[in-house]
Amino acid sequence: MEPAKPAPSPRNLRAWGGIYARGIAMGAADLVPGVSGGTVAFVTGIYDELLATIAGIRWPLIQVLLRGEFTRFWREANANFLVVLLAGIGTSVVSLAGLFHYLLNHHPVTLWAFFFGLVAASVPLMARSVERWSVGSSASLLVGLGTALWVTALPPLVQSDAPLFLLLCGAIGVCAMILPGISGSFILLILGAYAPVIAALKGFDWIRIVAFATGAVGGLLAFSKALNLLLSRFRITTLALLTGFLVGSLQALWPWKKDATLLYTHSDGREEWLKVNRWPTDPALPGDPELLHVVLACLAGALLVSGLDAWARRMARTQAPS
Repeated sequence: MEPAKPAPSPRNLRAWGGIYARGIAMGAADLVPGVSGGTVAFVTGIYDELLATIAGIRWPLIQVLLRGEFTRFWREANANFLVVLLAGIGTSVVSLAGLFHYLLNHHPVTLWAFFFGLVAASVPLMARSVERWSVGSSASLLVGLGTALWVTALPPLVQSDAPLFLLLCGAIGVCAMILPGISGSFILLILGAYAPVIAALKGFDWIRIVAFATGAVGGLLAFSKALNLLLSRFRITTLALLTGFLVGSLQALWPWKKDATLLYTHSDGREEWLKVNRWPTDPALPGDPELLHVVLACLAGALLVSGLDAWARRMARTQAPS
């Protein structure tokens, strides 16, 4: 089964509103370490089109633009789709960066619980896309699981806000952002770039924002081609691998965590700790939300994913040619 190409049929206003809403959901997911915007893209049914569109931006298409054939470039680049989706992502990032920063600092357990439920409910949806399970696809799932468990267990590095460092982190982090199950924000956290990027977005520090965005665009164009090729030639194996990524990422989203090892102290006295998972009965962090709150947050995340999946299926049926 070949990945879907960019949709050739025109979308109506409602459909474009749906693309914009998907962008908002992707942007919100990518802001939280542990959740991937690629997961949202997959669940909402635009993952193949997104990859094919990005992978299609190659030098021959750029030459079309340089020759002044703007209309042809816009059509062949599926630019309407990209612009509307990026507008949604941008809206989410700008409007929610401050809110998520507050929630991570003041209500982390409830926030993690919400996204734990969201990702957990995404696992069967991703597994459903693997049309035939075999020894090879099962082995691929285990490789993805092991990789995600290893990556999410790495301690964060010392933070830096140097523009060149943020450019490199953008190129690395964006590769994870389009992979279901591997969180780009978590990769940024490991690299030590998450807090500087969030601070730049909150403070509209355009030098650092542009540096990070430049790296992200370059990494996205390169990595999307490779991933699109894998989905074209080894779709079942690749989807099984991505399913493993998704399952393995759940350990990073476990709501209850405690400080284990002091990593470093900032110049202003703030301490960065390596956190490990704990049971809710562990009294290491007094004042946690009640278990009921966590369960409700998990259910809310799961219901959101189920609703997005149902909505995407309904949109696909209404847009399907009769």
